[in-house]
Amino acid sequence: MTLRKLHGLSALLIAAYACVHVANHLVGLVGVESHIAFMRAARLVYRLPVTEVLLLLAVAFQIYSGLTFVVRGWKQRQGFMPWLQAGSGAYLVFFFLNHVGAVLFGRTVLHLDTNFYYAAAGFYVAPFQFFFAPYYFLGLLALFTHLGCALYWQLQAKSRSARVLAVVLPSSVGFVVSLLIVLSLAGVFYPVQVPPEYKATYGWHP
Repeated sequence: MTLRKLHGLSALLIAAYACVHVANHLVGLVGVESHIAFMRAARLVYRLPVTEVLLLLAVAFQIYSGLTFVVRGWKQRQGFMPWLQAGSGAYLVFFFLNHVGAVLFGRTVLHLDTNFYYAAAGFYVAPFQFFFAPYYFLGLLALFTHLGCALYWQLQAKSRSARVLAVVLPSSVGFVVSLLIVLSLAGVFYPVQVPPEYKATYGWHP
């Protein structure tokens, strides 16, 4: 199989997990307790050793193959859509490296439950909110946009308007979903009391 086909196959596995993860955060719009309850149920599947190993391998392969595509096509890439795909993919590489690395570090080194509070803690220790707000927003938006770009190339037999819609629609959904999740992490919809041990990871002291 070609590198591009393998990239697409591993993307399907990551997209399946991403759907659960995004759904988890959308449930969190109701409250932290709902978010954590959903996560505990979902972890019964994605925290299985075989599932987790497959996900980590898929992420590692996506990072490698994604960077390969960005570098290979740098001088040949022309037009808005190829650059949108490359740009969203490049940001996803950055996001995966940071996000997955932070979760593994939190679990294995800090011995924290990497739940809602772990994701939200940076919003409650200045000045880290100025990093995490755009970081999470752009990460989710890049995910939806990149999937839309992949769909765009799969619809080459369709009209130009249909192909553009295949990118615009998921990107628009991604914009709304990203905004809602960031606002919930920031405590806009309900008060969030982050436990001290989570804020302490950013140098916070009572």
